[in-house]
Amino acid sequence: MSDVVIKGLKKIYDNKVTAVHDVNLTIKDKEFIVLVGPSGCGKSTTLRMVAGLEDISEGELYIDGKLMNDIAPKDRDIAMVFQNYALYPHLSVYENMAFALKLKKTPKPVIDKKVQEVAEILDITQYLTRKPKALSGGQRQRVAIGRAMVRDPKVFLMDEPLSNLDAKLRNQMRAEIIKLRQRINTTFMYVTHDQTEAMTLADRIVIMKDGYVNQIGTPQELFNKPVNLFVAGFIGTPIMNFFDDCRLLLENDKYIAEIRGVKFELDEFQQKALKSRGQKPCSVICGIRPQHISVGKGELSAKVEVSELLGSEYNLHARSGNDEVVMVIPTVDLETDVSMGSEISFTTKPKLIQLFDKESGNNLIWFDQASADAHAPECAKY
Repeated sequence: MSDVVIKGLKKIYDNKVTAVHDVNLTIKDKEFIVLVGPSGCGKSTTLRMVAGLEDISEGELYIDGKLMNDIAPKDRDIAMVFQNYALYPHLSVYENMAFALKLKKTPKPVIDKKVQEVAEILDITQYLTRKPKALSGGQRQRVAIGRAMVRDPKVFLMDEPLSNLDAKLRNQMRAEIIKLRQRINTTFMYVTHDQTEAMTLADRIVIMKDGYVNQIGTPQELFNKPVNLFVAGFIGTPIMNFFDDCRLLLENDKYIAEIRGVKFELDEFQQKALKSRGQKPCSVICGIRPQHISVGKGELSAKVEVSELLGSEYNLHARSGNDEVVMVIPTVDLETDVSMGSEISFTTKPKLIQLFDKESGNNLIWFDQASADAHAPECAKY
């Protein structure tokens, strides 16, 4: 078992700046967890505390049920892959991969066997005699991953390992990491600022902002049930549309979202959620994903400013009143003119509308203050 349990983890630097606030997280054995968020959100600092490269100011870290706060990094049975590969330039690929095992005085036949096995998995056997400078970025990253793999760690830590690669190579390496995860079957903790990476790799995603955890969930949960404006705007490509001039109405005991004068009666689940919290009519921000918009019907109107044909779909950038609206429309569903400057009508299904409180930024349907408080103080505040 290689569970990682983080309780109330906090990082305060000498200048009194708090980089990480009260992080609580349980990573199950063999789970792939991705920490994601903008630069400076505390994700890498959290990973470095797990690795032992940063001291823990407050809180507790357990790996395999053992308290690790004061355990040296080399004794935590973890392996870390860095953004810049961190390979020894004067050593061959074989020597780089074998380095940690030699330090442990592992017998040479065992080292040979492990290095050859891992090299075969990563398809770098042909590079074992080369120096890192003779390899491409993707090949160097495979070597860095291989150097970690040969140690058979309980936990794999990866700090933005693909950020130095070009877009094509990043896509290839993402697929390699997915395949690798299936073969080595260990616990992964992965840091990235790229939400596409997070969505494609993770079992669960931890979204951080300003040192706080905003939401933890599966990729689908974060896409469909964002707890606040930050999560809604961070997850999803293109990002969610936000309509500012909206109201939540209560008519004939039914909640209605009014967007630019057009009324949408919310579905049964939304009705129950709002009634359970005793929600009163108020001004709200309505969120609609670009993929959840239908064009050519409905009472909402917009003017197309940019029309991008991407083969199977159009990405439309339009203006509806003061709101900029992005729409992703499959070409097979399109029966109206969407060229630049054209006037179009659009709509969405009421159940796909997200409702955000204007003051707190919290989602009126999905934000649960009780569970947020139980998770960590202020963990889901916008």
